[in-house]
Amino acid sequence: MKSRLVGAVPVSAIGLGAMPLSVEGRPGEARALATVHAALDAGVTLLDTADSYHLPGDDPGHNEFLLARALAAYGGDTDGVLVTTKGGRGRPADGSWTVTGTPRHLKAAAEASLKRLGVEAIGLYQLHKPDPAVPFEDSVGALRELLDEGKIRLAGISNTDVRQIRTAHAILGDRLVSVQNRYSPAVRDSEPELRLCAELGLAFLPWSPLGGVSRSVLDGPSEPAADRFAAFHAVARERGVSPQQITLAWLLAKSPAMVPIPGASRPETIRDSAAAADLVLSGEELARLDGAETS
Repeated sequence: MKSRLVGAVPVSAIGLGAMPLSVEGRPGEARALATVHAALDAGVTLLDTADSYHLPGDDPGHNEFLLARALAAYGGDTDGVLVTTKGGRGRPADGSWTVTGTPRHLKAAAEASLKRLGVEAIGLYQLHKPDPAVPFEDSVGALRELLDEGKIRLAGISNTDVRQIRTAHAILGDRLVSVQNRYSPAVRDSEPELRLCAELGLAFLPWSPLGGVSRSVLDGPSEPAADRFAAFHAVARERGVSPQQITLAWLLAKSPAMVPIPGASRPETIRDSAAAADLVLSGEELARLDGAETS
């Protein structure tokens, strides 16, 4: 598979967002492991997880444990695989998503993730979301301490704005390598952050990158707003591929900083997504997709 950079580390142009393997509606373990193995077979070398990817109030770290088991059971070479995990969010029994960005919590969370993943140092550790009750500089300072202690090799931030990216870059320097914000056909409000990532040499890992293409008017009656994304389905039909492949190829064309991490819960889904790395869209096709506005 074609590669892109996370810091100085080459990774597959398409990663795997492992969250669907552990949250509500998750598959059984056999299918979950098969999904990760299918990703590896397809050349995916970036696996994204978080300590909060688990059922509400149950099995903290489920997704990290799962990836560790999948990598251990894989028959091929995994030396080039970069596992990125995140800390700073929780999933209590009521199903909500909490945010805790104190240095004490983040350092303890990183230690726990380190053990669950079974590694000497976490390849890439990201602040999952800024905590409005904690100075952002303090949360990023915890990442710096983890880097200095050798417990994480690279650092990233998620759900952040331009000011916060600049602040984190000033604190961490070239050890800050990634920003993980939401970006998809349906949600494009992180354009300024994407441009800044390209300027600073940071990888931009869009979460929920397929939002907006699950259905369209071409598929029959659906949400009234679905026609905004009909272009993705139309181009897919013309190319004879899935709308998801078209979406991921469109994202890759947006910026060399872009490294999509589509979620998957079935082997065939991640195989389809991985194929987008080799799909090159024409200028005319990209213009049609760019014109599929969200409003």
